[in-house]
Amino acid sequence: MELLSTHAPYAGRNHVGTAAPGRPADAVSASAASPSNAGGPPRFPVRILAGGTDLIPSMRQKLFEPEYVLDLRAIAELKGIRQRADGSIEIGALTTIREIERSTLLRQHFPVLTEAAATVASPVLRNMGTIGGNICLDTRCLWYNQSLTWRKGCGFCIKKDGDLCHVAPGGTKCWAAFSGDTPPALLCLNAEIEIASPRGTSRISLADFYTGIGDNYRKLQPDEILTRVFLPSSSAGYSGVYRKLRVRGSIDYPLAGVAVVMRRSNGHIADARIGITAVNPAPLIVKGATELLEGKTLDEQLASAVGDLAARTAKPLTTSALTPGYRREMIRVFTKRAVLAAAAN
Repeated sequence: MELLSTHAPYAGRNHVGTAAPGRPADAVSASAASPSNAGGPPRFPVRILAGGTDLIPSMRQKLFEPEYVLDLRAIAELKGIRQRADGSIEIGALTTIREIERSTLLRQHFPVLTEAAATVASPVLRNMGTIGGNICLDTRCLWYNQSLTWRKGCGFCIKKDGDLCHVAPGGTKCWAAFSGDTPPALLCLNAEIEIASPRGTSRISLADFYTGIGDNYRKLQPDEILTRVFLPSSSAGYSGVYRKLRVRGSIDYPLAGVAVVMRRSNGHIADARIGITAVNPAPLIVKGATELLEGKTLDEQLASAVGDLAARTAKPLTTSALTPGYRREMIRVFTKRAVLAAAAN
């Protein structure tokens, strides 16, 4: 509370207070100490700024209206890529996407992650955006990511200020799509994340972080902060491929994305995992893909069968400018291509 009151004395309806802690513990205590977090239902009076590439545009559109912005960029402890004694990799949540893209260590042992990172937005935004921010990226929808005037004219929606879903009329679930590039790659690598709060730190599988609900898409309480990402040594050495559908060759969020990791032995597939993004409210591992591929020699027919499986996992709706049918078909196509490419690496 002291940090917020010192740095943000004018926070209120027409002002957004800011604070810039220098240590993870300060950040956690500041988040937990917001006056609006004292009692009542949990909400987000404090928003975390890591790179700001998604937060700032969303605040300008009045999608986020926090009382305080907690700027974490001064916390050096949460930056960098380190190899641990057990061979696993620790990535600070404030590590930039550009640093991940250019990491020799990650490119050598976890190539699917560097390939996915290289497709995020543009070089300028990758210099600012962070891996933690990409994991926590807000879900997106054609009816949500608009100006306040535009959304007001449409009667708002379930995700923000309304009770109507324009994508699935009559439904009570928000179908806004998760549109991060690195999470499907991280899912394929069995990544875990560390979450810090006043109660201490906890470590969970990234797969357990997402809820599959567009307006409440992550399991992160208002007083919790994502601090680190861990890649297990058992996931090192897999060949990896990421394929992304977008309208422009740069800047754009994915409208469909596929990550594939594969390990081969004696001409057969020893292990493989496939992750998809931008076609569901959460990034997902394609269930059954490992069993379908394991122990087999890859050919066009098998690659097509895996593509069909991925397409059945995808549930795109009218959340973007491209049609759901086209995005589902591109999941099928990209999965087949990515599997064949991974086997050839």
